[in-house]
Amino acid sequence: RDGNKIIFNRVKIRAGSAVMEVTESLPIQGRPTLRLLITAKSSSFVSTFYPVDNRVESAIDTGTLLPQRMVFHRREGKRKNDFDVTFHHAKGTATAIKDGVADTLPVPPGTQDAISCLYYLRSLPALQPGSSVTMNVHHDKKNYRLEVRVEAVETLKGPWGEVETLRVLAIMPFQGIFLNEGNLRVWLTNDARRVPVMMKAKVVIGSIVARLVDGFRTSSAP
Repeated sequence: RDGNKIIFNRVKIRAGSAVMEVTESLPIQGRPTLRLLITAKSSSFVSTFYPVDNRVESAIDTGTLLPQRMVFHRREGKRKNDFDVTFHHAKGTATAIKDGVADTLPVPPGTQDAISCLYYLRSLPALQPGSSVTMNVHHDKKNYRLEVRVEAVETLKGPWGEVETLRVLAIMPFQGIFLNEGNLRVWLTNDARRVPVMMKAKVVIGSIVARLVDGFRTSSAP
């Protein structure tokens, strides 16, 4: 199990917290899968004017790292959405249900979802400063091209000690899981695990910094 707890801060006010987990899941069509889960909740103070209670769960094929199904319950302020997407990669389609309305939509080969794309990125061996990766992502009944640029190697200090990281910029064409209103920067450990230790983004209530506070030393993380 890979359980990474992240704390969101806006200036010096704790805006909320998120927990990222990876666990084994039941096979899908006879193939082993992993369960990716992210929950994000606003603090009691922020909830008085902009409550957030999001839950995203994705089942991915262990061998290909392609998403099989994603369920997203979004509760942000007055916004309430429920997404349920089942991918049919062999057919090049996805069945997407949003707020009870279902559509079958074409998706390009190798399409990721809004959470599996991060774990797919972590699996890539050739992440070096100056390199970039473009991937197809299906989100909210639309297909997007998501570009990720590796900007630099940086040393960061935190509750996990001092680690060498890769600073990565995701050029976001859609609002992601962390309420971001623009591009998202992620710092991944510069080793085989690629643990996300920090994230920064502009959000609807200002800006956030998310730092890993627990789960870094879990040795069995996928």
